[in-house]
Amino acid sequence: MPAQLTYPGVYVEEVPSGVRTVVGVATSNTAFVGRTRWGPVDDAVDVFSLDQFARQFGGRWPDSPLTQSVYDFFLNGGSHAVIVRLAPADAGVATMSVGGLDLVAASPGSWGADLRVTVDHDDVNAKLAADLGLAGANELFNLTVRHAVGGGGTERYANLSVADNRQNVVAILEEQSKLVRVAAAWVAADPADGADPLGALEGELADAQAAYRNGTGDKAAVTAKETALRTAVDTARAAAGDGSALKAADFTDDAAAAAHTGLYALDGADTVNLLCIPPHAADTDIELGLVAAATTYCEKRRAVFLVDPRRDWTDVSDAMAWIDEVDGAKANAAVYFPRLRRPEGDAAPCGAVAGVIARTDSARGVWKAPAGLDATLRGVPDLSVRLSDQENGLLNPLGINCLRSLPPAGRVVWGARTAVGADVLASDWKYLPVRRLALYIEESLFRGTRWVVFEPNDEPLWGQIRLSVGSFMHELFRQGAFQGATPRDAYRVRCDADTTTQADRDLGVVNIEVGFAPLKPAEFVVIRLQQMAGQTEA
Repeated sequence: MPAQLTYPGVYVEEVPSGVRTVVGVATSNTAFVGRTRWGPVDDAVDVFSLDQFARQFGGRWPDSPLTQSVYDFFLNGGSHAVIVRLAPADAGVATMSVGGLDLVAASPGSWGADLRVTVDHDDVNAKLAADLGLAGANELFNLTVRHAVGGGGTERYANLSVADNRQNVVAILEEQSKLVRVAAAWVAADPADGADPLGALEGELADAQAAYRNGTGDKAAVTAKETALRTAVDTARAAAGDGSALKAADFTDDAAAAAHTGLYALDGADTVNLLCIPPHAADTDIELGLVAAATTYCEKRRAVFLVDPRRDWTDVSDAMAWIDEVDGAKANAAVYFPRLRRPEGDAAPCGAVAGVIARTDSARGVWKAPAGLDATLRGVPDLSVRLSDQENGLLNPLGINCLRSLPPAGRVVWGARTAVGADVLASDWKYLPVRRLALYIEESLFRGTRWVVFEPNDEPLWGQIRLSVGSFMHELFRQGAFQGATPRDAYRVRCDADTTTQADRDLGVVNIEVGFAPLKPAEFVVIRLQQMAGQTEA
């Protein structure tokens, strides 16, 4: 509103420019869904490094191919992973009791058997006890939780109470602890000093070892304590248990969709660009139904599902037969073959490929095909199948991307097609960089034009839309994302009375048309050589 002019002088008004900037979204946030050693279940957690992954999810675990895929992702250039840990229904939860306080591990799995808990009343705060209306300072206690294998660290909570106040042990552990919770069936009572049974056994072993070192004990006593502790830990791990292997229903059944668990826990993630679902176990492959469900979910999220080859693909004919079996939104999927070969066994390539895609996006842009001699697979000593040029020539026209060993470059990604990239389909989304660029533009404009909702639907609004969307597209053109020597050749943005008719306006609709001329990868480089004969005089 202009200022009310009441006296002679200078009046200053700040007028909004009307320019709304469209900011490009991330392009290589990669989701991994499956089993990990520990961590929150059915929750999308952002992870930005291998160290963070080790702390929050336990790092590499032989029972989970997903954990190796996450390592491959970061090793090959990835920087932002979204981890969703799933746990089978038959996975157990470790329990522990200390001085009358009953606790359980914060999440299912045998990892909980490595938790050690102690309760003490050292240096409790008498003034705080009085402020809380407690009879004495001894009604406060301290709780220390230690992860014996080191990955989960140590948590200490001082001046806890069993009463209903701000220091209540149940509420504080629920809000702050990543390791333990109070058991649901626990009857509130002030706990006594002490350690959990496994912690007590560790203390007895330490005492026996100290006595043996100073000459007051013998080796047999140490051995007996070691055996007792090992037996107790094995029993606790078996009682908790990691459960059976995951199955497709754990990812995509109706209950998971309704509760936003399983694959649908990713609904809680802000941006997901790539999705990896490695095999549930080292000796299994994910189900075809899960592949279809994952590609359909990626279409909804404007993401791409990286499909791993099956373990029984030993030659090109296996891969050629499989591609016709998959249903779903295959424009949002890309298949890679073969698997990665390591001394400990073959591994799924999705994590390494996602890292290469992230590295390429960072260096060149989402419009650059994540393939070629620069697209090297780091930490991959060999491939399960060594493909020849002729074999590569059979798979590429079918939309199956090959991983090749090309000395001296090493192992490289040598294909950039989507799962609808078969030549016979003639799809607009044949090439992965074209599809990913379109998804990037769609998501960026979807987020960047929300301000338009409820604005007056007339020429001033249309002009603002053309300006903001055009600026975004022009910046992409400047970076080399499109074909064409001029903006007119590279893209167009239309929003006017021709795209939005009076009927549309009456219905509250504004139509924005955006077109772009994508760059397509040079898959086949043809060099024509001609020997020139010497010139002769006529």
